Amino acid sequence: MSDLVSYIKEANHTFVTDHAASGITELSKYPARKLAVLACMDARLLYLLEPALGLKRGDANIIKVAGNTAGRGFDSVIGSLMVAVYELHVEDILVIGHDDCGMLHTTSASLCEKMAAAGIPAAVIEELEPRLMAWADPVCDSEESVRVAVRQLQKNPYLPDTVRFHGAVIRPDTGDVRFIVENAEKK
Repeated sequence: MSDLVSYIKEANHTFVTDHAASGITELSKYPARKLAVLACMDARLLYLLEPALGLKRGDANIIKVAGNTAGRGFDSVIGSLMVAVYELHVEDILVIGHDDCGMLHTTSASLCEKMAAAGIPAAVIEELEPRLMAWADPVCDSEESVRVAVRQLQKNPYLPDTVRFHGAVIRPDTGDVRFIVENAEKK
């Protein structure tokens, strides 16, 4: 067993033991604030993002993906947002990026190069490269990335006209949040 799995098992045992007597508060699966947050997966946002937004457990659905990217077509991000909107009654979607995002330094070329070095077959990389170019290469500025993601969501045919879209950027060193887009409607 890896050290990581051992660590997680031990941490989980401690967590369950610590909460055995008091239990964990049962909450509705429906987010109390009717909010879905599309955020970057950056590890520095763990235990920072939610409190900085005034959110607590049960307030929002949190979807994390590299670079807080969203497309116009169907993918796992859009599918997750569809579940949030249609099944969990979410009315607002907040896209939140952050300063010093790793995706600002990630390109399709760098990913393809590292995939090749890891032994991924050239034919597989060649097939994926156009999709990587469309996904990774446009991310060049945190604020613009948020604007692009909001516009993509506004134009997505699978999301209803009733959803409001917001966009913000957080500083991972302070938790300061600045809004870029507020109360945008479907286009």
